[in-house]
Amino acid sequence: MTTATVAPPTGAAPLDLARGFLTGGVIGVSLAAFVVGCTLGKVPLIVAGPALLAAYALLFRLVGAPRRAREGALAPLTALALIDGREMRTVKETDVPVRFDLTVAPDLAPAFRIRITQDVHVSELTDYRPGTVLVVRYPPDRPWLLRIVKRPTPEWEDRAAGAVLEPAPGPAVVADRQDGCAWSLTTLLGVLLGAAAVVLFMRAELFGKDTDAPAAQPVPVTSSSTSTSTNTFSVTATVASSTTGTVAFGPGRSVLDRGVLREAVESLTGGGDGRRALTVVAREQLLTVVFAPAGVSAPAFDPRSLPFDRLPALVEEARTTLGVDAPGTWQLSAERLAGALTIRIGVTGAGGSASLEADGRGVVVRRSPAR
Repeated sequence: MTTATVAPPTGAAPLDLARGFLTGGVIGVSLAAFVVGCTLGKVPLIVAGPALLAAYALLFRLVGAPRRAREGALAPLTALALIDGREMRTVKETDVPVRFDLTVAPDLAPAFRIRITQDVHVSELTDYRPGTVLVVRYPPDRPWLLRIVKRPTPEWEDRAAGAVLEPAPGPAVVADRQDGCAWSLTTLLGVLLGAAAVVLFMRAELFGKDTDAPAAQPVPVTSSSTSTSTNTFSVTATVASSTTGTVAFGPGRSVLDRGVLREAVESLTGGGDGRRALTVVAREQLLTVVFAPAGVSAPAFDPRSLPFDRLPALVEEARTTLGVDAPGTWQLSAERLAGALTIRIGVTGAGGSASLEADGRGVVVRRSPAR
């Protein structure tokens, strides 16, 4: 018997690794774009993710069309093969993966040895003993894709029944492609880098634009005129005139936050002594101080003397203990019209309105519950 040497299938070539990396990158970008788009509510990203994946799949298929056409033009060869040996890897399932060592004897070519793995039903294992002659089919240019024909035509079935083949000398070529883990790792790396690129590009919207800035007090930028000065902060806007000062807090800050109200009052008074207020009015994100005009005698007080530590608790007490259902808005006012400093907190909600009064130390002296 004349024998031939069959070239084994090559492993993952650099081109295959590059193609796997590109495929993984496209998958990572597509999935990350879809997830980020759903998180941010951006319809273009939601659509772009699956669209990119579909476009890449179409391009991949178009690029591979000529190769598939060339391979499809070659009719597969049918030949007889002798089972030199077999090895069953497991018998726990219905279809058992069996590794066959075969001697293939084509009609018009030298015989060759090859090793393949193919699933065989448990009930058919007795038909595939060593020494049995089978019918196989394989592409002429890629013999490592050889498969055993389980239901051959009657002509080939008769040929296999009457054929006598001898094992070919030499080692069997392993048909299972040995890529190892290089291709899988390259593809996984592409997925991770593609997803990371999308998250990095959208990091400002995902994590906030100020995530990279150090946590420090904002520095005011001051512009002044003859009668009015304006201080602008990144989260706080302060406007002060000769008789009124206002502090507007940005999103995420409240006058009830620890130390915020005291800081705002000191920013209006300049931290010095002598500037007295007629009225202090505070809401959730707004503070207004009406200062006593110079040279006018009025029942004023030092706004820095307010019991700042007690004010959040007073507001919470007014919201929860005065019988107002679903309290929506509240307002705190401090004045000295009756001689002693009085702090009044009014609450308005679906259940009406109510208020409470406290003295200059923050002690509640009167309650007016909702009716």
